[in-house]
Amino acid sequence: MKYQGSGGGFLFFVVLIREVDMKTAASFRRILPKPAVPEAMFGRYRLDDFYDEMVSPKGDIRSWYEFFSNSMSGLGFSEIVQRQRAAEKAFMSMGITFNVYRDGAGVERIFPFDIIPRIIDTQEWDNIEKGLKQRIKALNFFIQDIYGPQNILKDGIIPSDVVLSSAGYLKQCEGLKPSRGLWAHVSGIDIIKHSDGINYVLEDNLRVPSGVSYVMGNREIMKRTFPEVFERMEVRPVNDYPLRLLEILEYLSPKEKPTIVVLTPGIYNSAYFEHSFLAQQMGVELVEGRDLVVQDGFVHMRTTRGFKRVDVIYRRIDDTYLDPRYFNPDSVLGVPGIFDAYLKGNVALANAPGTGVADDKVIYAYVPKMIKYYLDEESILPNVPTYMCWDEKDREHVIANIGKMVIKAANQSGGYGMLVGPQATKKDQNAFKEKIRRFPREYIAQPTMALSRIPTIVEDQVKGRHVDLRPYILCGRDIYVLPGGLTRVALREGSLVVNSSQGGGSKDTWVLR
Repeated sequence: MKYQGSGGGFLFFVVLIREVDMKTAASFRRILPKPAVPEAMFGRYRLDDFYDEMVSPKGDIRSWYEFFSNSMSGLGFSEIVQRQRAAEKAFMSMGITFNVYRDGAGVERIFPFDIIPRIIDTQEWDNIEKGLKQRIKALNFFIQDIYGPQNILKDGIIPSDVVLSSAGYLKQCEGLKPSRGLWAHVSGIDIIKHSDGINYVLEDNLRVPSGVSYVMGNREIMKRTFPEVFERMEVRPVNDYPLRLLEILEYLSPKEKPTIVVLTPGIYNSAYFEHSFLAQQMGVELVEGRDLVVQDGFVHMRTTRGFKRVDVIYRRIDDTYLDPRYFNPDSVLGVPGIFDAYLKGNVALANAPGTGVADDKVIYAYVPKMIKYYLDEESILPNVPTYMCWDEKDREHVIANIGKMVIKAANQSGGYGMLVGPQATKKDQNAFKEKIRRFPREYIAQPTMALSRIPTIVEDQVKGRHVDLRPYILCGRDIYVLPGGLTRVALREGSLVVNSSQGGGSKDTWVLR
């Protein structure tokens, strides 16, 4: 195994090994610089058989990590750990939190954060960006089509039953013509990198994707933690996201200076911090459903000076909670009559109601066919291979191989409603077999993918932890992809579930110019 980089680089301090014996490890110690603190603090960083974002299979630091690695080598590991602790305290002081709901109670937590970033080189990012733009174009065409002429169904590209039986398909949106002809203005597409080094799309999030505030919070913390590194490395900025989002929202209204609000379910929502953060950054009002009222076909906001007309709403509540007159009659989060105002073109909504159909994990499996159908192109970013349990042949294969599969509920998110077969008990596997047999349309299955790993500080040691990536895409006059997005990390050893609600954390994502 070899090392490179002046001074040995940061990973000299963590002693990379694959399966070396103690004699080989001792020979390494004789040639390595003496650590600044006892070696016992660092643990042993194992490459194993996963793609490592920072280290090549030969043990070399990847070229786009070299400057960061060399910069860390001059600090010493004790200083790095101190900066990790300082970053965690900064998150607490900044109030960057999320809520987890278990047993009927909400618990507010600091979002876990690790200071070793994910770095993406220019060539890889260019391919990701092109693939995301291609994908969101096709998804917008798809949503417009299925609420309109339904040509993709008539041509047999996707079975009609699959789309029309989706929980996200809203019959009330048939014939709808949203402002500027756009449906998904804000989306977050989850990507993983397999052991083959290829980026795969794991799922699409087009209703109310969350997490972008953590991207900006992570970047702010990293600039404080490693100011000298940011002075030298050409990392593409992310702090203009709120301005770009505001431009998208303004574009949806014909008025020159429209009144814009962010509609939140309230303080108990898991992403409330993000709702308030984005409203503050854009300089618009944060409102709840009770703050809005529909009068004379227009939406108005209650203010201390009376009612004020609202032109654009960035909604952060799900489709079916938007208007109790049209959707869920028990909803107290939405605004009675708001859908009528929307149908008349008197208010713009981002994202448009009905986009949730594209979040369905069964429909996700057909996105490559959508891209071919609407754009006449092959997918730049492939899907993870997917088995659809509504299909008898696929279903029997999944049941027979459930111990090797990841089973997902078609319309759940946040890591809920899923089974990671290799880590599940026989009892849980059998329970999911029964669910699949009873409700085959509601489940898909995917082979267990070997998510890439990144060195992560865990209990004052550096260990490999699995990650995914959620880039954010904005659609308006053109399509903008935020450079990098949210890298989520599974902090539990061996875990493949990166969701914050399941114990995951995050890293800053650097895209180099």
